Amino acid sequence: MREDEKKKFYTYMVRCNDGSLYTGYTVNSVEDRVDKHNAGNGAKYTKSRRPVTLVYVEEFETKEQAMKREYEIKNYSKIKKENLIGIRNT
Repeated sequence: MREDEKKKFYTYMVRCNDGSLYTGYTVNSVEDRVDKHNAGNGAKYTKSRRPVTLVYVEEFETKEQAMKREYEIKNYSKIKKENLIGIRNT
């Protein structure tokens, strides 16, 4: 495998139409994953909360790192998630 063909793994957050945040992980293309969410083919959680908008991305070298970060973020409070993406509630 050539270096430029090496897979990248991402942990991402989307803001759903109802204002909630969904965190997931994907391989190679966050944009394709967001498109799947918006087409109703993503997570069950986002299916009824479309459209979703990408608000946060982190890149990792391994699937395990991305999944570990996804789990960590999913356990954050909503305030901590909002702070992570740079939005402070007033």
